[in-house]
Amino acid sequence: MASTSVFMATPITRLSAAQLPSIKKNSAFSVRCMSSSQPPINDGETAGSASKTPSPSPSPTPISSSTPPPPPPQPRAPKVSTKFSDVLAFSGPAPERINGRLAMIGFVSAMAVELSSGQDLSTQISNGGVTAFVATSVLLTMASLVPLFKGVSVQSKSNGIMTSDAELWNGRFAMLGLVGLAFTEFVKGSPLV
Repeated sequence: MASTSVFMATPITRLSAAQLPSIKKNSAFSVRCMSSSQPPINDGETAGSASKTPSPSPSPTPISSSTPPPPPPQPRAPKVSTKFSDVLAFSGPAPERINGRLAMIGFVSAMAVELSSGQDLSTQISNGGVTAFVATSVLLTMASLVPLFKGVSVQSKSNGIMTSDAELWNGRFAMLGLVGLAFTEFVKGSPLV
């Protein structure tokens, strides 16, 4: 409050005509407003003469109903890095996606083998599961990396319910499911089903 009262108490100083620069009446200096509907003033005319003569405002051009409106511009996809270090970085697009895809395939196949033959996860791995896992991992990793190295982003291919976020969450749940399956079978000492 004290600063407001000091501000109000200061006197207002007005400049005299001698302190202001003089502008000739017929100079080429003019101020134009971009939002006005009047045509621009020619360099030979002055602001005073333009304001004395009224100029007709241009009538808006009607839009023909037969011409369709122009299509909206296509959104530009963000540029995706194709460098090996960027694609396989810890926060890059490849590691969690590839691990999630492998976990989804692993969880479904582990449950299918357990339901059909009654083997638990450790028995499946010891009966040739490592070879099948390595072959599947190499194939799925190469299939996942090829589009990423070509610059195709995962988000550009997602639509509807098959979004890139849904794939990430399904992969995370499958990773948790595999760990939970292995832990439950270890504690129980027998297959889950």
